[in-house]
Amino acid sequence: MGRMFEKRKSTMFARYDRMAKQFARIGKDIVIAVKAGGPDPDMNPQLRRVVQNAKGVNMPKDKVDAAIKRAMGKDTESYDEVLYEGYGPHGIPLLVEAATDNVNRTVANLRAILSRGGGNLGNSGSVAFQFTKMGAFSLDPGAVPDRDDLELGLIDDGLEELEDGTTEDGRDVIVARCSFADFGQMQRALEDRGLEPISAEVEYVPTTTTDLEDDHADAVLELVEKLEADEDVQRVFHNLA
Repeated sequence: MGRMFEKRKSTMFARYDRMAKQFARIGKDIVIAVKAGGPDPDMNPQLRRVVQNAKGVNMPKDKVDAAIKRAMGKDTESYDEVLYEGYGPHGIPLLVEAATDNVNRTVANLRAILSRGGGNLGNSGSVAFQFTKMGAFSLDPGAVPDRDDLELGLIDDGLEELEDGTTEDGRDVIVARCSFADFGQMQRALEDRGLEPISAEVEYVPTTTTDLEDDHADAVLELVEKLEADEDVQRVFHNLA
């Protein structure tokens, strides 16, 4: 009974930590979007996408509205979006997407985390060539009446991949991917079809993937988890199969 309670408590805290990190990431995305294009989602496509993503992680509307209001304040911190490149253990390439108000702090933190985890921070261009920048739209399978029809209909709008996937909280989704250049066109095509994505993100998709033995893969994933826990890190991409 005690072990079951501890396991349940551990799961609850893990879920809370994940939700807190998601909300923090969305909060920074809102600040960046508002400062770039204003507080009206109807006039700011970047903000509209972030608000959409906030719904996807069940961020309450009052928190979203409060974040937009804070972002309009003169004293609100500005964030630099930086993509860091490096390697994890066993040569696994990593791209670390950060939003930071102190680049020196972020670099020092990432270098320390990578070093302790058997990896290292690389120079600009040392890793990024192994990934393709793409738009990724996660759709509710229940909202897609005919998957084949959707796939055929979106090809002219830049669709490159349509595959099954899961969200961070384990929900099944259909993921539509396009080149980054076609992101806006794909978003409009989905809206025209009455499909509201659960999330609309920019992803770095590896051109090839690497298989590792379980214990080696666990070491990589443990490092990724520690990187994601850093306050400045938004997302981490790797090519682990």
